[in-house]
Amino acid sequence: MLVLTRKIGDKVLLGEEIEIAVVDIRGNQVKLGISAPLSLPVLRGELKDREVKAPNGDRAGPPPSPRGSG
Repeated sequence: MLVLTRKIGDKVLLGEEIEIAVVDIRGNQVKLGISAPLSLPVLRGELKDREVKAPNGDRAGPPPSPRGSG
């Protein structure tokens, strides 16, 4: 695992198409902005393995990646 120290406005690049920017830091929370191709799913770690249940109880698959929402 690569561990980096970044400040607000600093960016980390993954390959040529993925950019992660530090948008805000408040107390013990860091807000990140992620730019990636729409074809690449971007999920928070706690959602990766979670199964989403549809209202009728059927498995609905993982939730969609809400681009641009906090």
